[in-house]
Amino acid sequence: MILVKFILVLVVGYLLGSIPFGRIVSHFYAKKDILAHGSGKTGATNVLRTAGSKAAVLVVVGDVSKGIFAVFFGLLIFGSDSLTIGSFYVGTLLAQVLAALAAVAGHNWSIFLKFKGGRGVATFFGGMIALCPPAALIGGEVFFVSAGLTRYASLGSILGVISAYLILVPLTIIYKFPLEYSIYALTGALVIIYMHRDNINRLVAGTERKIGQKAEKSASVENIGA
Repeated sequence: MILVKFILVLVVGYLLGSIPFGRIVSHFYAKKDILAHGSGKTGATNVLRTAGSKAAVLVVVGDVSKGIFAVFFGLLIFGSDSLTIGSFYVGTLLAQVLAALAAVAGHNWSIFLKFKGGRGVATFFGGMIALCPPAALIGGEVFFVSAGLTRYASLGSILGVISAYLILVPLTIIYKFPLEYSIYALTGALVIIYMHRDNINRLVAGTERKIGQKAEKSASVENIGA
């Protein structure tokens, strides 16, 4: 029964994360297919370039909500069940972490977009808000400050998710925060850094797009800044 609940948690989290707010909102505001413009990603940064600031704000709200609701449904589905395997305790908190990670995966590889999507940053922070607000606050501040100073959303995203994890290290060791928070932050950060590998190459080469630069339609979105 517990195994069935874990599977259900993963499926629900993934389907929530798969909702393509970026594509829906950009089509409504700009009548454009976000997958064919800019980086070809569905995240708020590409929506900002393609459909404007109002559309980008709506996408941020939608993508953050996916992470929050995934954690909520993880709790709702798993309830108070638990399982002890040797010295390991498996319970509701792990189910919530898995739901949030599944939502990040759904956002990045949406079943509704033939497994295309975004980079997972907003959905990751949504899950972190629901799981551990202090880490979300620190990571969010680092994101906004670094992105604001450098005008590189990709750099802000990478530094933000790394900071969310790093702050959890002392919180876990010293203040005994649940280890599951660190597992979520580390796994999510690694996925997001992987999703930004093309951005990292462009940052090193000095060709990365800055926030606010317009996106153009291209037949090969892989060669355009994210």
